[in-house]
Amino acid sequence: MRASFSAIVAPLNTTPCTPLRPPLHLKQPRFHFHVHRISWTPRIGHIVGVLKEAQEVETAVPGIAAGEEGEIGINGSAVETVEAARDSPSRVLGKGKKMVQEVDQSSDRFKLLNGREIFEEKAYLVGVDCKGKEDVLFSIEDSLKELAQLADTAGLSVVGSTSQKLGAPNPRTYIGSGKVSEIKTAIHALDVETVIFDDELSAGQLRNLEKAFGGDVRVCDRTALILDIFNQRAATHEASLQVALAQMEYQLPRLTKMWTHLERQAGGKVKGMGEKQIEVDKRILRTQIGALRKELESVRQHRKQYRNRRLSVPVPVVSLVGYTNAGKSTLLNRLTGADVLAEDRLFATLDPTTRRVQINNGMEFLLTDTVGFIQKLPTMLVAAFRATLEEISESSLLVHVVDISHPLALQQIDAVNKVLDDLDVESIPKLMVWNKIDKTNDPERVKIEAEEKGAICLSAINGDGLEQFCTAVQAKLKDAMVPVEACIPYDKGELLNTIHQVGIVEETEYTESGTVIRGHVPFPLARLLTPMRLRLA
Repeated sequence: MRASFSAIVAPLNTTPCTPLRPPLHLKQPRFHFHVHRISWTPRIGHIVGVLKEAQEVETAVPGIAAGEEGEIGINGSAVETVEAARDSPSRVLGKGKKMVQEVDQSSDRFKLLNGREIFEEKAYLVGVDCKGKEDVLFSIEDSLKELAQLADTAGLSVVGSTSQKLGAPNPRTYIGSGKVSEIKTAIHALDVETVIFDDELSAGQLRNLEKAFGGDVRVCDRTALILDIFNQRAATHEASLQVALAQMEYQLPRLTKMWTHLERQAGGKVKGMGEKQIEVDKRILRTQIGALRKELESVRQHRKQYRNRRLSVPVPVVSLVGYTNAGKSTLLNRLTGADVLAEDRLFATLDPTTRRVQINNGMEFLLTDTVGFIQKLPTMLVAAFRATLEEISESSLLVHVVDISHPLALQQIDAVNKVLDDLDVESIPKLMVWNKIDKTNDPERVKIEAEEKGAICLSAINGDGLEQFCTAVQAKLKDAMVPVEACIPYDKGELLNTIHQVGIVEETEYTESGTVIRGHVPFPLARLLTPMRLRLA
């Protein structure tokens, strides 16, 4: 039987959304899209588009009543029956006309993810080593290892991988036809549900690969995988907005497969139903993208106002940047006593967290933890997280945290520097910190090498090296400050406290007219002290 589709647009709908492409895990986040329902509802009253579809299922499935509607993914692959899985310990995977229930036979494939029991899908990884690519930082083997970490973070079980060297990607399938056949044989032998490519695929390549592998297999790329992880980890309204925008922008050029069975039915110069429906879908998605951008611009302006208020008391801002899982959140917790989520896994932190740090001499600065970077970071994520990343551009100092125990530490440093270059923050002073020195084979040798390169060694997990870190931060901040010598009247005690909090006081002398201080302060504070500097003279 042929599936029939129809579409309507509803004025309001507050039903939680599910993804346009099938989710890679069981959890349904708040900003998710479903094939038969496209709706974004962070606030009641926004424009909501709803696409409904009905599919006649030929094969009865255990646990699903005969004739019950099935669900087809945007690229023709199947969507998990999430609601059924919620009500039952089993997880039913919808696979087009051939739907199978895998629970009784593979109960060992359940695992806990983010506190929930999910069915662990099998994934197969594919990488391509293109000759002549100049911006490649990781070897194909190392890049696939990282992709396997990403898949594990998303709740997938990697059962195999392969790679191919090419002069240029195949425009139809990204890989060669022989490699397509090889992968098809492997994934069916291993009972793979998802094939993940290490590079971003076009809509046509996704469609052709899923057709070549068979309707039971889902194909996605590194970008979709990272977006899925971000979707799982979004814990605040702002992060959810940012991830939702990135997902929509990723999906927009890929709305091509759902309606191809209706395409050009009218013939001649008249557009077919399928072509018209794709235009409707894209118009709905563009409307929602516009609404999200407007919402995020409001968030951005709110953050800007907060920063302006913060600048009224010019406390230096130190931002932690670095590769994902470098230990930034652990370092923040160690210095401030905060309880920010810090896990030994990729992208544990999405939302920036700022805490106040006070050094032994009384100086204070604000320490901000930011989202981690990664090689091949999707451009739409960088754009969507603009409001968050602007925290970096407003910093007094950037602390580049590196997992020095990682075998690819140098490549990770280059990847982070590449993102920082794109953010146009080269004018901000930087301090390199080699974290996790306790995990290295020869810590003393690493410390000598760090000293030669001007880096600070520490272990955020046990606190070793934190005193040297604070001293180095103070020295870097001092370089960006203005030297002052001023006499503060005794009735300006609050101003004197501010100088001690945000500046570096090197000498203090008490006179009849007031307290004489010599040291360094941030430029805005130096301007306030100008009359008092003149008084001293």
